[in-house]
Parts: sequence; structure tokens; C-alpha cells
Amino acid sequence: MYLFIKRVIDLFVAILLIIILSPLLIPIIILLRCTGEGYIFYRQRRIGFRNENFDILKFATMLKNSPNIGTGSITLRNDPRLLPMGKFLRMTKINELPQIINVIKGDMSLVGPRPLVTRTFDAYPENIRYQVYNSRPGITGIGSVVFRDEEALISASSLPPHEFYEKVIAPYKGALEMWYNSHKSLAVDFKIMFLTVWVVVFPQSSLTYKMFRDLPQKVF
Repeated sequence: MYLFIKRVIDLFVAILLIIILSPLLIPIIILLRCTGEGYIFYRQRRIGFRNENFDILKFATMLKNSPNIGTGSITLRNDPRLLPMGKFLRMTKINELPQIINVIKGDMSLVGPRPLVTRTFDAYPENIRYQVYNSRPGITGIGSVVFRDEEALISASSLPPHEFYEKVIAPYKGALEMWYNSHKSLAVDFKIMFLTVWVVVFPQSSLTYKMFRDLPQKVF
């Protein structure tokens, strides 16, 4: 019953968001077309539900060849590969809004473990890789909320970016996503959606750990 209701809510909210956000989305599309390299959407192969691949959709924020430049799949704060509007779109998470289409198609849900590229997915411990996507991946999730400013954490570390991700971020993010798999419910989903907006407005807030007191112990 939970999965059926969740799917109905996903479709209803996704369609409603497209209608409500059209006045915001259309100017962004025009600005992206007129700036940077002139492309609007970025498609990337991600690992999704039951470890099946799908193409995620985002607003373009980086150079087309960015996966082959600099730190590759990891983005740093003030990354030189960012397009003129890229930093704003990423900080506000507006770049994720085209994934509403992925939700309508059934590739994703509004809330769930974030879908990863192969390299960052392989940084998860093996037992997590086999289980994390037993839930449909989400536009947001507990991992996204806790690592709301992952780029700043990586940029501030003394370790090389990929090493910091693999040793610090990936194990903890995996534990968070597994926590979600064990606790998922409509109530948890609605709390995560609320927190997604909350941490954008109040990035230093500890409200997440107050609302979910049994989250895995913070490691950073």
C-alpha cells in the first residue's frame, strides 16, 4: 500500500510542480540557451532501481566535457568547469528540477537514495551496493539532505577529492541510504521533503538530526 500511495503522490506532485514552476523553468531554459555552451539539459547514465541503469536529466551547469576534465565526477566549490549560471543552479538545487520528468517516467521517486554514476556507486561498501537501490532512487533523500553542501566538504579536505569521497563520504552516505531503506514511510518521506527545502535556506541547521535522532552517527 505504501508503494502504491507513494507512486500516486509522485505523479500528482510532479505534474503539479511542472505547472507551478513553469514561470521559473522557462526563463532558466532561455538563459541557458543564451549562455555558456548553449545547451540546456544534461543527461547522464546513473544506477537506479534494482541496479538498473537509466538516464538522469538535469539543467546543464558544467562544461560538456567536464567528466574528462579536472576532478571528473566530483565537483568542487567554485569549480572552474561551472557554466555562468552553474553555481547558482547547483547551490539552490534548481538544476535537479528536470528530474521531475524522470519521476513521471517512473525512473525515480520524489524521495529515495540518490542515483549515482558507476565510479561513486562503486565507492559504497559491497553489501550496500547490493541493497541500496531496493528503493527507487529519489530527487532528494536523507543522503542529499545531510550532504547538502558536499562540494564544500570535499573542497575543505586535505585529502585528494576522490580519496576523501571514497574514505569519508561514501561509507557514511551509504549508511544513511540504508537507514532510509529500513525506515521509509510516507511520514519519513514528507519530513525529508521538508528538510530538503529547510537546509537550502538554513544550510548550517542541525534540524535533520533532531527530527531523525536514530540516524547513523555523523563522521565529519
